[in-house]
Amino acid sequence: MSRTVLLVIDAQQSFYHRGYRETPEAPAFERSLAALIAGCQTRDVPVVDVFHVSDSGPFSLASGLVQRLPFLNHQPVKSVQKHVHNALTESGLEPWLREQQIDHLIISGICTEQCCETTARVASDSGFRVTFVTEATLTFPITHNGITLSVADLRHRTESVLINRFASIRRVADCLEELN
Repeated sequence: MSRTVLLVIDAQQSFYHRGYRETPEAPAFERSLAALIAGCQTRDVPVVDVFHVSDSGPFSLASGLVQRLPFLNHQPVKSVQKHVHNALTESGLEPWLREQQIDHLIISGICTEQCCETTARVASDSGFRVTFVTEATLTFPITHNGITLSVADLRHRTESVLINRFASIRRVADCLEELN
């Protein structure tokens, strides 16, 4: 029997300082994440909030921004804080998942190609089955060496490197259907 949890990674107000409000994809992300959370809760799939915490700046606890984005009103079964890119390594989450006999993680949150993808890779390497719900993740364009990767580019890249290796890639509706 599969025991599943939904991880909501870094969906926190700290990202207001990284262009969240100006990101055209934010409304679709909010609708998708809200639908995924509601669907999981309807199916008794627990939700875990993961927050990124730094020593200073908008990701510090002192900033007051390390809290859920305002559109989120779910009650998580657990909340953890992380200081690295993946949600499992030093947050205390992995031991808790093992105690709960969880073997399947659904990944959602911010940023698609960073903390969400890194969590998917580490989770897979740690023996968890992983479902990556790309439309319930959000990222921002990245420029390096004069080349800008768009949100669509980053999502495509993330899906391409995860699929058939580290995770199953699903849309919200398909993920929820598989939980029935």
